[in-house]
Amino acid sequence: MPEITGTDVVLSPEESKHCIRVLRLKKNDIIHLVDGKGNLFTAVLVEPNKVNCGIRIVQTVRNFKKRHHYLHIAIAPTKKTERFEWFLEKVTEIGIDEITPIICTRSERIKINMERVERIIIAAMKQSRRAYLPKFNPLKEFNRFIAETPGKTKIITHCNSKNLPFITKRMIPDTPAIMMIGPEGGFTDDEVSQSLLHGYTEASLGNFVYRTETAGIMACHIFNIIFKQ
Repeated sequence: MPEITGTDVVLSPEESKHCIRVLRLKKNDIIHLVDGKGNLFTAVLVEPNKVNCGIRIVQTVRNFKKRHHYLHIAIAPTKKTERFEWFLEKVTEIGIDEITPIICTRSERIKINMERVERIIIAAMKQSRRAYLPKFNPLKEFNRFIAETPGKTKIITHCNSKNLPFITKRMIPDTPAIMMIGPEGGFTDDEVSQSLLHGYTEASLGNFVYRTETAGIMACHIFNIIFKQ
């Protein structure tokens, strides 16, 4: 995902290695690139090199498959890092705009490797042929998040109460929409109460208890089904 400002571009060593050794591209082959800002580029490989490939842009598509509804998921990182990384990969593939890891009362992980997260999200964006890179925010305390983060629709999902409504289009009349997913032990009753005071609506993701990463993926999928993205 290079910074593309002109027609002639030199790929990074990592991207160059991928082109030559993995994709086995040769001179004059066509390649497609995205910059994470909505631009899709078609280019010709003019200088094959496993360290610094030279390419020439021949076509640019702006706002490629731009999303018209905004989803922000706030989620407590899982105890096992690989489960949280799996969540990041899948929601990026499905379609998401912003992610904030939150620290809750029952959180079991309070550290995030931001560089690794960025690599995972970029790889998932490219694999799913998306042109927009989701925004990943630093860790934030639960109370700060609900007090400081604006959204036209704000939903907290939990299973502390019975007969909570399922997430439907009626529950998301407008976006940006925020959906909060709790840690493995769930949100506390006090956290739910505090969120309601800040304009959140309670909702259920179904009749069963799901892992944190599963709940996050389900919320993302439901949103995209509702808005058919």
